[in-house]
Amino acid sequence: MSKRTWIIVSIVVAVPVLAIGWWLGSPLFLDKTVDEEFPMSAGAVVPDDMTQQDVEKEMEAAAAEPDTAASDDMPDEDEPVPVVSGEFEDYDNFHQGSGTATVYKLDDGSHVLRLENFEVTNGPDLHVLLVPSDDPDDMTGSVDLGSLKGNIGDQNYEIPDGLNPSDFGSVIIYCQPFHVVFSVATLA
Repeated sequence: MSKRTWIIVSIVVAVPVLAIGWWLGSPLFLDKTVDEEFPMSAGAVVPDDMTQQDVEKEMEAAAAEPDTAASDDMPDEDEPVPVVSGEFEDYDNFHQGSGTATVYKLDDGSHVLRLENFEVTNGPDLHVLLVPSDDPDDMTGSVDLGSLKGNIGDQNYEIPDGLNPSDFGSVIIYCQPFHVVFSVATLA
């Protein structure tokens, strides 16, 4: 093989190897921070004649006014209700996580999983799974809520209609390409 052919073959092989290596390894060195607001209602709609900033100003003004009709003893029926919750724990010495996973029932009857003060070791193609078992090695019947939005920060995941959050024993952060659990929150 000539020197020129050897160089071309080396480049053709090296480019995909380096690309795959970057895809697999870079998440270990790069963090993605997310800071989502808590969804007060899945049905909330911003009127066409208002901007998001206008709505926030209206909400702040309303919050500043004293509420004479509401009693401090009565819970607000429009407030989200926590259904189940758990703390994330390290899965092993390399795959670590912390923070709280809480499933809330919103005023419209839908459910949302909220991760707060959340941090996990980053990795390629991480997903958030609801798992019926509290054993992370038994993922039979798990529901994939989608790709992890960020390995650090507060974030929300809609739970599909028809699922009963009480039927699930844990939330798992899971690496799809390698079938590896990164962190587990046992729900109670």
